[in-house]
Amino acid sequence: MTGQPTPGAGAVRPRLPRQPGRPDVFTFGETMVALRGGGPLKLGGTLQVSIAGAESNVAIGLARLGHDVRWAGAVGADEAGQLVLRTLRAEGVEVSGASTDPEAPTGLLWTEPRLPDVTRVHYYRTGSAGSRLTADLVRGAFSAAPPRVLHLTGITPSLSPTARRAARQVFPLARECGSLVCLDVNFRARLWTAAEATAVLRAWVPFVDVLIASDDELPLCLPGGTDTEGERPSLAAQAGLLLDLGVGEVVVTLGAEGATAFTRGGRVHRPAPSVRAVDAVGAGDAFVAGYLSALLDGEEPAGRLARGVTTGAFAVASAGDWEGAPTRAELGMLDAPPGTVVR
Repeated sequence: MTGQPTPGAGAVRPRLPRQPGRPDVFTFGETMVALRGGGPLKLGGTLQVSIAGAESNVAIGLARLGHDVRWAGAVGADEAGQLVLRTLRAEGVEVSGASTDPEAPTGLLWTEPRLPDVTRVHYYRTGSAGSRLTADLVRGAFSAAPPRVLHLTGITPSLSPTARRAARQVFPLARECGSLVCLDVNFRARLWTAAEATAVLRAWVPFVDVLIASDDELPLCLPGGTDTEGERPSLAAQAGLLLDLGVGEVVVTLGAEGATAFTRGGRVHRPAPSVRAVDAVGAGDAFVAGYLSALLDGEEPAGRLARGVTTGAFAVASAGDWEGAPTRAELGMLDAPPGTVVR
């Protein structure tokens, strides 16, 4: 796993060609209403109202880059649920596979910037409509228009047993239809333990074509990944184990240091662009959107990483989970000299 890769060697490719009526990407999960404060909650003040969810953040990022994207999930029969669906539609995301749950509310998250580089997030999602996502909903939405790429995260199975079953149901459908499977580990310690995550994610690994994780999330996908005894293997060794287990491509995000992709052809690294950090929330989802966009465009791993770190940098340089996502025409703006005015 060391040395320079042969261009294109070992890189996964979408198996389905573009077809009218079929999305480039299908994703599903919980999207919540997001209330963003300007300071500590206890001091009051104004709030900005938006939406947020890892999967819908990716969907919006892909849609802005010109891809056909379909999102499925459950929202409450409330104004918050209408905001979620309205926003996604406005961003060009297909939501006909979504459902409205009359017995549960739309989830809520509340963010407060506490220090220049520290933001606290408070979730109110227990018993939410999104956590009651069912296998029937996901199966129906997927089968209505099998996608070129299925994208899911480790957040959905952590929400509830029903959401976990819904996520597990989609793997055989993707295999049957020839959809490429992308998994973003996206571990949330508030939702489940590392041991619980490992038990689920390890079982999913053989179905995954592209696995995306931060360097500290990668062990969750390996047998004995939560064992803290002994020295942790190198990233290359961990990626090699995952490739041996059937993953086609392992992408490790490294924050300000960029990202590295491992395939059977070797490894490729791309540093992150230097930008003035405004809000790091959503940067990982933005990276995934850029990476998948380039993959769908037929780019090699180096090109995928380049677009991924670029879209991630846009997120870091902008406030909000998805609001700063670039269009395709804006991708080159980070190369402009400081003070450039675009007319």
